[in-house]
Amino acid sequence: MKKLLLSLVFVATSSVISAQTNWGVDASHSNVRFSVSHLVISEAEGNFKTFDGKVTSTGNDFNDAKVEFSIDVNSINTDNEGRDKHLKGDDFFNAEKYPKMTFKSTSFKKVDGKKYILTGDLTIRDVTKSVTFDVNHMGVTKDPWGNTKAGFKATSSINRKDYKLLWSVATETGGLVVGDEVAITINLELNQAK
Repeated sequence: MKKLLLSLVFVATSSVISAQTNWGVDASHSNVRFSVSHLVISEAEGNFKTFDGKVTSTGNDFNDAKVEFSIDVNSINTDNEGRDKHLKGDDFFNAEKYPKMTFKSTSFKKVDGKKYILTGDLTIRDVTKSVTFDVNHMGVTKDPWGNTKAGFKATSSINRKDYKLLWSVATETGGLVVGDEVAITINLELNQAK
């Protein structure tokens, strides 16, 4: 009887493991963008050019998938070399000391149809806080070369000062040169591992 129970546990465990699907980021068809208010009257935008991640799912609906993501801070790009240098410095990211931002999911739940809620731990500099993203699952398809692809758009916002990105200067009218709230938009195309 004991052998039978052990066999059933082994078969059940094997089934769960074999049902997992691994996905990698197709960086050439993905992007990580952000925007923040500038002088209270407009928005400054930027992106990160270098990032990577993996998703582990137990089905193509991605409910309860595990997500891990990292961003190379030195790849920040706002189309202004001087501003990018400032952002990499200690007033903001301190990219020399903290070259990576990381995200690790704690929950990925389907809400309705293509809408999901992704919650996880975001680490910037030496600070880790829980962040929630609204996610739209764009679907799963095969490309002309037979690769299985999945698409997502995730949006959230964070307070930069929570992560020790503290620099700012007040304008004559009392507003801040750089706003505190940073809007994040991530468009991801994933490749299913073969």
